[in-house]
Amino acid sequence: MKLYKILASNYETYFGTTKNPIDRSYATIIAQTPNCDAFLFLCKDAQDAQIGLSLLSTVPAGFDFTYCQEWGLIIDDAVVARVILDLRKKSYNSWESQLEEIYDHGIDNWKLRISQVKSDIPK
Repeated sequence: MKLYKILASNYETYFGTTKNPIDRSYATIIAQTPNCDAFLFLCKDAQDAQIGLSLLSTVPAGFDFTYCQEWGLIIDDAVVARVILDLRKKSYNSWESQLEEIYDHGIDNWKLRISQVKSDIPK
């Protein structure tokens, strides 16, 4: 997964408005500045930098963690790695729902979905 920063001034260009949202279900916002002038999010695929995104190799200073506040407000590279693992875990679904999927759609479809989940997470 790739870490991006977006300024609040570009937020509507990328995510749309409440009346006209753009489907970015593959992007997960994980942090924001205290005054909400910038946000950090994770995305599986590379995004177009022309729409005001900055690809980051590490977490910059000045952001508060928002993905799961019970983990605390501090965000660093280790917390981002934990978020990636959590997103992967949620992508697998419960074992019961995986069994339902196998029963309803067959083992081959289940194997394909699991391999897609695994490919979503960087090594």
